[in-house]
Amino acid sequence: MELRQLEYFAAICKEMHFSRAAENLCTTQSNLSQQIKFLESELGLPLFDRIGKRIALTDAGKILLEHSQSIFEHVDYAKRAISDLKKMEGGMLDIGILPGDGDLLFDALLIDFHKNYPRLSISVTETMDVYEQVLNGIRDLGVTTVPVKPDERISIIPLFHEEFALAIRSDHPLAKSKTIPFDQLQQLRMVMFGAEHQMTKVIQSYCHERGIVIDTPIVTSTLSTLLSLVNQGIGASILPRMLLDYMNPENIVAVKLLNPTPSQDICIIYRTDKFMGQAAKLFIQELQSFLQSVMTHTGRSLG
Repeated sequence: MELRQLEYFAAICKEMHFSRAAENLCTTQSNLSQQIKFLESELGLPLFDRIGKRIALTDAGKILLEHSQSIFEHVDYAKRAISDLKKMEGGMLDIGILPGDGDLLFDALLIDFHKNYPRLSISVTETMDVYEQVLNGIRDLGVTTVPVKPDERISIIPLFHEEFALAIRSDHPLAKSKTIPFDQLQQLRMVMFGAEHQMTKVIQSYCHERGIVIDTPIVTSTLSTLLSLVNQGIGASILPRMLLDYMNPENIVAVKLLNPTPSQDICIIYRTDKFMGQAAKLFIQELQSFLQSVMTHTGRSLG
């Protein structure tokens, strides 16, 4: 059994058509058919049922397709490992992050990372589907909330525990308070991210548990607009405490929320069965170091 034969077999399975598969592989249909016959002869069972002009996978074909995909993944792993060994600090890295996290974790970090490793190409994409995209192999790494029941192929590196606080204009009466009860939010006019945003989902889940509704006449998709609205006194907002402490926006103070204090755990995720290149390893180290410096700057801990 040759790798080329498996590639031919997989191409046919994708198209379920010999001539289209042959065209995609830049070979002749007769050569493709011959290779599949060799493969079937070696295995001793047919891989396809020929029904007129149509074809369908036999049970043997289904088994071979499942294992072929695993073989292709291992071959790709080996190729990437060897390629990475050649380049060491070269290569590409595709990272998925939750919307809004770029303002805290990546703007300053990426500048420093590029200065230290100019040969690395990095793509950072904000998406609500970080977990799914890493699981499906679209992203190399993901920075997201800790998944409740992760797939066995997903590995998790805890980063930090993130608390949310009330962001409010400094001349508002509540700005002088060190803490306020969570239920008091329903007495305020709020400005928030849209309903699809992870931060909003967290806050809404807490509101649902408490049986309260908060007034959010204005929603936005950008952090800068949200902070501007708070700064202008249009409304208060709820944001990660670490973000507010790190950015220290003018005329805005952070007030701790109690009973409960909304929070979430942030982590790095990656596929354990995919090759982790030098770029990913370096980035994880730099991100952990960067977060430690942020925590030191804000007087907080990673736990």
